[in-house]
Amino acid sequence: MTSGDTAQTMGTTVAAVCEVEVKYQVGDFAALEAALAARGIALSAPVFQDDQAYARVGWDYGQSKIGVPFARLRTERGRHLLTVKTPVANEQSCVEHETEVADREQMHAAIQQLGFYPTVRIRKTRRTATLGLMSLCVDQVDGIGAFLEIERIVDGGESGELVQAELDRFAVALGAPLQRTNDTYDSLIRAAEMVGV
Repeated sequence: MTSGDTAQTMGTTVAAVCEVEVKYQVGDFAALEAALAARGIALSAPVFQDDQAYARVGWDYGQSKIGVPFARLRTERGRHLLTVKTPVANEQSCVEHETEVADREQMHAAIQQLGFYPTVRIRKTRRTATLGLMSLCVDQVDGIGAFLEIERIVDGGESGELVQAELDRFAVALGAPLQRTNDTYDSLIRAAEMVGV
């Protein structure tokens, strides 16, 4: 499925939205904050997010994520959000569907009944900002450190990889000490946990 595709369900057409992002490990948080401030970008107050990631039974780390749906259950400010992402161009360019759910524990059980299993827990403090069509997230992730994510929602068949190149140019132009990673938080946390084993 590409960003311009739609999903057909029981005669209902649901437009697919593609979230495209680039992610960087932050070498110096103060330098990043100063670089953002120099461009007039003020970060929001911090918000704590508690995420449980899920993968389909039969999939394991080390296998390709392309075309495979993954689920996430997030609690933030007392709200619970279910997100399902399917990577298309790469792990950071995904068709995404998201909805609020009333009961985290019941949704956790339902996700497993649908054939997914819990992989890793991701706990982070997030500060956000927007600049034009871009969303910026500065995250302090338990166990792996500080990261900058730059995201854009894409539709109409735009190339995720071309959008990622555009977002990367913006990140590089900030001049802050950033190291790009192509991995998602669940993969980074899983790798860190395996080192500790």
